[in-house]
Amino acid sequence: MQAQQPAPFTGYQKFVIFILAITQFTVILDFMVMSPLGDMLMKSLSLKPQAFGFAVSAYAFSAGISGLLTAGFADKFDRKKLLLFFYIGFIGGTIFCGLAHTYEVLVAARIITGLFGGVIGSISMAIITDLFALQQRGRVMGFIQMGFGGSQVLGVPIGLYLANAWGWEAPFWMVAALSVAIALLISVKLQPVTQHLALQNNKSAFKHLWSTVSKSNYRVGFASTALLSIGGFMMMPFGSAFAINNLGLTNQQLPMLFMVSGVSSLVIMPLIGKLSDKIDKFKIFAVASVWMMIMCVVYTNLGVTPLLIVMALNILMMIGIMSRMIPSSALTSAIPEQADRGAFMSINSSLQQIAGGIAAAVAGMIVTQQGKGTPLLNYNIVGYVIVGISIVSILLMMRVNNLTKKKMDSNKVVIPEEAALAH
Repeated sequence: MQAQQPAPFTGYQKFVIFILAITQFTVILDFMVMSPLGDMLMKSLSLKPQAFGFAVSAYAFSAGISGLLTAGFADKFDRKKLLLFFYIGFIGGTIFCGLAHTYEVLVAARIITGLFGGVIGSISMAIITDLFALQQRGRVMGFIQMGFGGSQVLGVPIGLYLANAWGWEAPFWMVAALSVAIALLISVKLQPVTQHLALQNNKSAFKHLWSTVSKSNYRVGFASTALLSIGGFMMMPFGSAFAINNLGLTNQQLPMLFMVSGVSSLVIMPLIGKLSDKIDKFKIFAVASVWMMIMCVVYTNLGVTPLLIVMALNILMMIGIMSRMIPSSALTSAIPEQADRGAFMSINSSLQQIAGGIAAAVAGMIVTQQGKGTPLLNYNIVGYVIVGISIVSILLMMRVNNLTKKKMDSNKVVIPEEAALAH
C-alpha cells in the first residue's frame, strides 16, 4: 500500500507524541523491570520459575480484565480525563509494589498496578487515532514505541543499579516518582480529547462492548494482536535468569546488556516508523517476523557466551521484534471506525495483556530449574513455540492488511474522516 506524502506534525501534535511516549515509558518500565529483576526476585524470595511466571502473569491478567471492563464506556468520556484517572491509579499500584516484602503481597500489588496500568496503552492509542491521520501513524507509533526502547536504555539499567544498591523494591519507587511529575504535566498541558463524543449514541456500556466484539473485521484485529503478544511475552520473563544462569553473565553486566538493546531500539524504531509510512506495512511486518524467528531459535539454544556476542545477538533480535511491532500497530489502528475506537483499543489492549499473561504462565510451566543458580532447562522449547505462533501471526496480519486496504479504497470515494478532522 503506497502512502501519500506524509503531513508534517503541528507543535501541539509534537507535544501529544511526547507526553504519550513518556507515559508509555513509565508503564512499560514498570512491567519490563520485572524481567531483569527476575533472577534477584527468584533468589531473594526463593521462587521457582513457575511462581515467578505467575507473578508476571498477575499484572497481565488484571490489566486484561480491566481493559474489558473499561471498553464499554471508553468512548463516552473525555479521553484526557480517562488517561489521568487510570494513570493516578497506576501510580498508587506502583507505590504498593515498592512496599511489598513477601511474594503474596507482591502478587497483590502487581494485580492492582495492572488494573490501572493495563488500560493506559489503549487510551493512548485512541488519542493517537483521533488526532493523527493514518498517513502519520507509522511515525507516531515509532516515537510512542520509543518508550519501550527508552525503558531499556535508561529505566531498566538505572533500575538495576538501584536494585543492586538498595534492593529489588527501589526501581518501583523510581517509576512512581517520575510518574507523579508526568501526571501533573498531563493535567496542565494536555487538551481535552472529545471529538468522538459527538458520534456517540445512547447504547449502554455493555451493548457498546458487545457491538464492538460482534464485528467480524474487528475480531480479525483482536486475534492478530493476541497472537503477536503470546509470541512476544514468552521469552521476556526469564530473560535475565537465562542470561545469568545459562549465558554466564553477571548481575553487573545485565544493565549494560539492557542498555545496548535499548539504544538499538531507539535507533531502529523511528527508522521503521518512517519506512512504514512510505512502503507496504505488511511486507515490513512479514520480513521482520521471519528474521525474529531465526534469532529466537539461535538465542534460546545458546550456552555460556561472551558478553559482546550476547549484546550483538540481542540487537539483531530487537531489530526483528521492533520492526514488526510498529507496522502491526499502525495497520490494526486503521480497522475501527471513529465511534468505536476507544472500545476497540481497550478490547485490543485487554487481549494483548491476557495473551501476554497466558504466555508468561505457559513459559513458566515449560522452563524449569533444578536449584538456585542452576541453568534454566527447556528455554529453547520456548523459542520453537514462538516460531509456530509467529507463522500463524503472519497469516492473520495478512488479513488485517487486506481489510485496511479495502477501507482505504472506500475512503477514496468519500473524504476520509481523518482528513475532515484535520480541517
